[in-house]
Amino acid sequence: MGVTPLIWIITIAITIAFFVFEFFAHVRKPHEPSVGESARWSAFYIGLALLFGVGIGVVSGWTYGGEYFAGYLTEKALSIDNLFVFLIIMTGFAVPKKYQQKVLMIGIVIALIMRGAFIAVGAALIENFSWIFYIFGALLLFLAYRQAFAHGESDPANGRFMRFVRRVLPVTEEYHEDKLTVKKDRKRFVTPMLLVIIAIGFIDLVFAVDSIPAIYGLTNEAYIVFTANAFALMGLRQLYFLIGGLLERLVYLSQGLAVILAFIGVKLVFHALHVNELPFINGGQPLLWVPEIPIWLSLLFIAATVAVATAASLAKTRKDAEKKRRDEFDGEKVIHAPED
Repeated sequence: MGVTPLIWIITIAITIAFFVFEFFAHVRKPHEPSVGESARWSAFYIGLALLFGVGIGVVSGWTYGGEYFAGYLTEKALSIDNLFVFLIIMTGFAVPKKYQQKVLMIGIVIALIMRGAFIAVGAALIENFSWIFYIFGALLLFLAYRQAFAHGESDPANGRFMRFVRRVLPVTEEYHEDKLTVKKDRKRFVTPMLLVIIAIGFIDLVFAVDSIPAIYGLTNEAYIVFTANAFALMGLRQLYFLIGGLLERLVYLSQGLAVILAFIGVKLVFHALHVNELPFINGGQPLLWVPEIPIWLSLLFIAATVAVATAASLAKTRKDAEKKRRDEFDGEKVIHAPED
C-alpha cells in the first residue's frame, strides 16, 4: 500500500486531535447528551469514516478500499457489542448519567491504545511468521463459538477481577462527582468511578483479543487495521447515548458476530493454506484445494449478516412486546370479568 512514516505520523496526530477535541468540547463539563446532539455527532463520524474509505479506494485502489470498508463494518459491529458490556458495567456500578460521558471517553481511549499495541504486535507476527494465520484462524473459530453460546447473565461489576480490586484498594461507597480519588480522615480513598474505569479497561483488553485477529483476516495492511479501528471507536460515545435503548433489543447481535468471526476464521485458515504452500502429491496436484475468498464477498457477507441479525432482533423484540401486552390485557379481562 506504500504508507510512509509521515502519513502514519499525520494520521495518529489527527486521531489524537479528534479525541482531545471530544474531551474539551463535550466531556470536560459533565452532562447527559441530548438525542439531537448524539445523532448529529454520530452521523458526522460515520460520514467521516465512509469518506475516508472512499479516499483509500481512489488513492490506493478499490481492493484496499474494500478491505477498509469490510474491516470498518466488522469493527463497528464489535464496538456496538462492546457498548452493550459498557451498559452492563454502568448499570452494575450505578454510574450517574451525567458522569457516564467521562467514563466512556476514558474507556474508548484505553481501547484505542490497547488495539494500537495489538496491531503492532500482529503486524510483526505476520511479517515474520506466516503460520500465525493458522493461530488467528483457530482463535477466531473459538471466539465465534464462545460468542454464540456464552450466557449474558454475568455481571462485570461483580466478577472475580473486580472483587480482587476491591480487596486491594480502599473504596468509598458513594460517588464524589467525577473524581477518581478522594481524601477522607487524612486517608486517600478511590471512588467507584475509578473502579468503573478499571472494569472497562479490563473489558477493552478482552475485546482487543477479538477484534485484531478478526480484521487481520480481512487485510494485511496495518494502516487499514489502525484507521478502521480508530474510526469505529470515534463517535462510539455519542452512539452509546443515541441507541442506549436499542442495545437491549439487539438480542441476536452476539449470534451475528459469531457468524462473522467464524467466517473470517475460515477465511484466515484458507489464506494460511495458500501462504504456507499447500502439500502436494504425485503429479504436482495439490492434496487439498481451497479458494481464496475475495474481499468483495467478505464485505457482502459481513454487511448481510449484520443486517439480518439486526432485523431478526427487532422483529423478535417487537413480537415479544406484543405478546406481553396481550397477556397483560387478557389478565386484566380475567380480573375484571363479571361474576355470575
